Amino acid sequence: MSEYPEDLTYTPDHEWVLAGNDDVVRVGVTAYAVEALSDIVFAALPTPGQEVEAGDAVAELESTKSVSEVFSPVSGVIARVNDLVTDRPELINEDPYGSGWLFEVELSDPAELEDLLDVTAYTEHLDD
Repeated sequence: MSEYPEDLTYTPDHEWVLAGNDDVVRVGVTAYAVEALSDIVFAALPTPGQEVEAGDAVAELESTKSVSEVFSPVSGVIARVNDLVTDRPELINEDPYGSGWLFEVELSDPAELEDLLDVTAYTEHLDD
């Protein structure tokens, strides 16, 4: 697996978005964020049903180094959270693009997906 999968889109704040065939997207943090945080020991996730706006701080990840906010890359309603990472936050370190996903958002404005970065733009952002 590439360090940054090509089927995802990204934010400058190091979140990734997986768009499906419906208006629900899955969100997690990138390998870059995981490496910067180091050992994640606690994940506070949003509440299903919570309305969010793109850019809102909606979750927190605590590591042995620091606490970092996770921002919603899109606007909508939290459809689901990954309870596995609440119980086993190390999954975020082990598999940030798979079992370490954080939450899903039912989009209120699918056009916002066009504002996200493709893998090339994201990796260029990291080089800045």
